[in-house]
Amino acid sequence: MPIKFNNFEEKKQDFAKATANGTEEEQTAALNSMLESLANDVQGHILDQVNTQMADNVALQSRGQNVLTSAESKFFNAVIEEGGFKETDTLPETTQERIFEDIVKEHPLLSAIGIQNLGAVTEFIYSNDPEGAAVWGPLFSEIKGQLNATFRKEKIEQLKLTAFVPIAKDMLKLGPAWVERYVRTLISEAMKVGLEKGYVTGRGMNQNEPTGLLKTVDTETGAVTDKASAGTLTFEPGRTTINELKRVVKKLAEKLKQDGSVADQPRKVAGKVVMVTNPFDTFDIQANATTQNANGVYVTNLPFNPIMTESVFVPEGKVLFFVKGEYIAAIGGGVETNRYKETLALEDADVFIAKQFATGKPKDNNAAQVYNLELNLEEPAGA
Repeated sequence: MPIKFNNFEEKKQDFAKATANGTEEEQTAALNSMLESLANDVQGHILDQVNTQMADNVALQSRGQNVLTSAESKFFNAVIEEGGFKETDTLPETTQERIFEDIVKEHPLLSAIGIQNLGAVTEFIYSNDPEGAAVWGPLFSEIKGQLNATFRKEKIEQLKLTAFVPIAKDMLKLGPAWVERYVRTLISEAMKVGLEKGYVTGRGMNQNEPTGLLKTVDTETGAVTDKASAGTLTFEPGRTTINELKRVVKKLAEKLKQDGSVADQPRKVAGKVVMVTNPFDTFDIQANATTQNANGVYVTNLPFNPIMTESVFVPEGKVLFFVKGEYIAAIGGGVETNRYKETLALEDADVFIAKQFATGKPKDNNAAQVYNLELNLEEPAGA
């Protein structure tokens, strides 16, 4: 059953605003407030379920509830006996797999990005130029091509994503299944926010963050800066929107080489263009894209059928486009937990931190583009 958040989404918006414009103290306060709201919402949700669900595992499973494996039961029983996690613990592999499923299942942006779970792997190899991986040549001639120039190695242990896990004393009394679900939900929801923020606005490896979709990497120095606007979109109905989005798609199709020059072959983007808007702008864009057909039914669609999603980390007045599959997003290594030595604004709870290795960056600077948004929101005469 999906969680019905009471205050978390509002606090997430406040955190996004503080991240963009606030001082370090304001960002810390907004983060603490968001985590406290998340903990309260999740705890209330689970306590409500405890009061209404049967304890029979078969019945729970038939209702889609989680039934622990023997390894999970042993682990979370130990958590209860210890009064929380030990100094350093690694969550069971099956729990980690469910955390990843929870992260991408109901998060459209992370799903569209195509985040990969590499398990215990902390290093992987990928190709940014697959057509160069094999080269034709005469039979019995010398070997053609430079595979070492085609494939690149990426380490993900260099970046570490941390989520705070406050465990209220009352939760430890509910049994291992509910403790597991509470911890898993908190980690997945907190990491959703962290991954979304990093993959959209991350400042790059030098800041121990992913390189976000809103950023550009200098091919010579490696410096990460805000991506310059590629133009202005009005989404005026008719031919105007068709021409605007045609230019967006053609720009995304311009694949770049390692040196920043345009490749000879265009990138395949059909059916893979993702459009990300700030939630405050979404309905304004949809309003311009809505028409009434001959049957009197209102229909909302855009040319070239972009995959539409939202992020609070996309600034208002901006629209982000990227090509699905052209952003490297991966998590790896085990999810480790240990005690947090300092205190948050939470009472009657022990705070732990969960650590997960993660990385993310566009394959090239043209794989994502940002545009200014200028909508005519005036009602037409007689409306």
